[in-house]
Amino acid sequence: MKPIGVLIKEELERQERSISWFARKLSCDRSNIYRLFAKESLNTEQLKRISLILEHDFFADLSQHMHESHT
Repeated sequence: MKPIGVLIKEELERQERSISWFARKLSCDRSNIYRLFAKESLNTEQLKRISLILEHDFFADLSQHMHESHT
Protein backbone atom coordinates (compact mmCIF):
# COMPACT_ATOMS: atom_id res chain seq x y z
CA MET A 1 0.00 0.00 0.00
CA LYS A 2 1.11 3.53 -0.71
CA PRO A 3 2.11 5.73 2.25
CA ILE A 4 -0.78 7.75 3.69
CA GLY A 5 0.84 11.01 2.60
CA VAL A 6 0.80 9.84 -1.01
CA LEU A 7 -2.86 8.80 -0.71
CA ILE A 8 -3.75 12.24 0.64
CA LYS A 9 -1.83 13.96 -2.17
CA GLU A 10 -3.57 11.82 -4.78
CA GLU A 11 -7.00 12.59 -3.32
CA LEU A 12 -6.22 16.31 -3.25
CA GLU A 13 -5.18 16.12 -6.92
CA ARG A 14 -8.26 14.04 -7.81
CA GLN A 15 -10.43 16.79 -6.32
CA GLU A 16 -8.39 19.42 -8.18
CA ARG A 17 -7.76 21.29 -4.93
CA SER A 18 -4.71 23.49 -4.48
CA ILE A 19 -2.00 23.13 -1.88
CA SER A 20 -2.90 26.65 -0.68
CA TRP A 21 -6.56 25.68 -0.20
CA PHE A 22 -5.58 22.60 1.79
CA ALA A 23 -3.10 24.57 3.92
CA ARG A 24 -5.80 27.12 4.75
CA LYS A 25 -8.23 24.36 5.74
CA LEU A 26 -5.61 22.78 8.01
CA SER A 27 -4.50 26.19 9.34
CA CYS A 28 -0.88 25.63 8.44
CA ASP A 29 1.80 26.73 5.98
CA ARG A 30 2.15 25.21 2.53
CA SER A 31 5.53 23.78 3.55
CA ASN A 32 3.73 21.65 6.17
CA ILE A 33 1.53 20.19 3.42
CA TYR A 34 4.57 19.09 1.43
CA ARG A 35 5.97 17.44 4.58
CA LEU A 36 2.59 15.77 5.11
CA PHE A 37 2.78 14.24 1.63
CA ALA A 38 6.09 12.58 2.58
CA LYS A 39 4.72 10.93 5.74
CA GLU A 40 4.39 7.17 6.04
CA SER A 41 1.87 7.45 8.87
CA LEU A 42 -0.29 9.96 10.77
CA ASN A 43 -1.98 9.98 14.13
CA THR A 44 -5.69 9.18 14.04
CA GLU A 45 -6.84 12.67 15.04
CA GLN A 46 -4.91 14.27 12.20
CA LEU A 47 -6.16 11.67 9.72
CA LYS A 48 -9.73 12.22 10.90
CA ARG A 49 -9.42 15.95 10.35
CA ILE A 50 -7.99 15.47 6.87
CA SER A 51 -10.72 12.94 6.05
CA LEU A 52 -13.38 15.47 7.03
CA ILE A 53 -11.77 18.31 5.07
CA LEU A 54 -11.40 16.23 1.92
CA GLU A 55 -14.67 14.35 2.53
CA HIS A 56 -12.81 11.09 1.94
CA ASP A 57 -12.63 8.17 4.38
CA PHE A 58 -8.94 7.31 4.53
CA PHE A 59 -9.69 4.94 7.41
CA ALA A 60 -11.83 2.85 5.03
CA ASP A 61 -8.94 2.79 2.54
CA LEU A 62 -6.58 1.48 5.23
CA SER A 63 -9.13 -1.07 6.43
CA GLN A 64 -9.76 -2.33 2.91
CA HIS A 65 -6.03 -2.76 2.38
CA MET A 66 -5.76 -4.74 5.63
CA HIS A 67 -8.56 -7.09 4.59
CA GLU A 68 -7.09 -7.58 1.12
CA SER A 69 -3.64 -8.38 2.49
CA HIS A 70 -5.10 -11.08 4.79
CA THR A 71 -6.98 -12.92 2.06
